[in-house]
Amino acid sequence: MSMPFIDTLAMEHLPLETREMYARQQAHFGYLPNYATVFCYRPDVMASWAALLASIRRHVSPRRFELATLAAAQTLGNSYCALAHGRALASLVSPDVVLDIAEGRSSSGLTDEERAILPFACQVARDATQITQDDIDRLRHAGLDDAAIFDIVAVTAARAFFTKVLDGLGVQPDSAFADMDAGLRQALTVGRPIERPAEAHPPAWRVHME
Repeated sequence: MSMPFIDTLAMEHLPLETREMYARQQAHFGYLPNYATVFCYRPDVMASWAALLASIRRHVSPRRFELATLAAAQTLGNSYCALAHGRALASLVSPDVVLDIAEGRSSSGLTDEERAILPFACQVARDATQITQDDIDRLRHAGLDDAAIFDIVAVTAARAFFTKVLDGLGVQPDSAFADMDAGLRQALTVGRPIERPAEAHPPAWRVHME
């Protein structure tokens, strides 16, 4: 499989908490994603991240969550999250809309609120110190209340944590993303390249709980 910059624990040396985390990830995706392996030493951090993300998502519609997350991931230059959440958003809107977003074009497939959210989320990810009252007022004018504005900032800020962990440790997107439409895949690969299929986890890389 594609290797990060740090050594990860061999399967026979995994503590129970990590084995359980791997098993959950594997059950969800059908394979062990690359990002999970760098949390092998700190599965409690992965659990805390998942809990934080769940608490944020609870207040945001799936479409709005994916839109803000994609904007943040692209701005932060993280291919892994851009590919994952671009694919998720494409299932809620259309691949053409996601391609428009990825390539910086306006899309008729978005609402006025969504068109206002995109540049705001990008700016929060790029440099939140440059956000002004005018930026907030533009979101209000587009129809977002203050609770919704908080949610967009929280979605974006949380994504910054995850992308910095992955890129700081050299984690490549899973080879499974190679199955995406070529044009969309290329547009969403904004940082580290997708691992080559030959580097992907072999069938033996399975988590078997005792």
